[in-house]
Amino acid sequence: MTAASMPQDINSHIIQTIASYGKSLLGFIRKRVKNDADAEDILQDVWYQFSNVVNAGPIEQTSAWLYRVAKNKIIDKHKKRTETLLDDMLPGTGDDEDDNFDLQSLLLTEANTPETAYLRNLFWEQLFVALDELPENQRQVFIWQELDDMPFEEIAQKTGENINTLVSRKRYAVLHLRKRLKQLYTEITEY
Repeated sequence: MTAASMPQDINSHIIQTIASYGKSLLGFIRKRVKNDADAEDILQDVWYQFSNVVNAGPIEQTSAWLYRVAKNKIIDKHKKRTETLLDDMLPGTGDDEDDNFDLQSLLLTEANTPETAYLRNLFWEQLFVALDELPENQRQVFIWQELDDMPFEEIAQKTGENINTLVSRKRYAVLHLRKRLKQLYTEITEY
């Protein structure tokens, strides 16, 4: 292969990848963000990062790489909502929990050490895994209300559901997520 044909091969690989994964990747992102504009922005970021990485060398598992980058971009988008989310989700301190280790302050610290970066990423990864375990209607209400800061009234208008039904769905989601994040909290505090 000549150096002149290499950029063309990379461009056709990028175009083929976009054609193969674009629709399903956009669907994956749309389920996890507030609106289509945010989903399209995140998808553009994924493609931009993909084009930069593919120029540097081949990616072994393209599908896994694309979805991991998309998940990371979604996490970045939702990080600004971390404080409110942590208040609802993490085990309360002062109850029967170990007060010597405060996961919330560690995740919200301004310090960007390898440990805090790892814990933040682990938290968001586990949150999205736990969200994927929920029934669609519970997951969607939780995402709209907690991550996208959408009031219940707006969700009710959007879905045609009763506000009490939406509150109940969110409650079940929170109970499930608390249980899952408590496992993470326990694993980290025992470490």
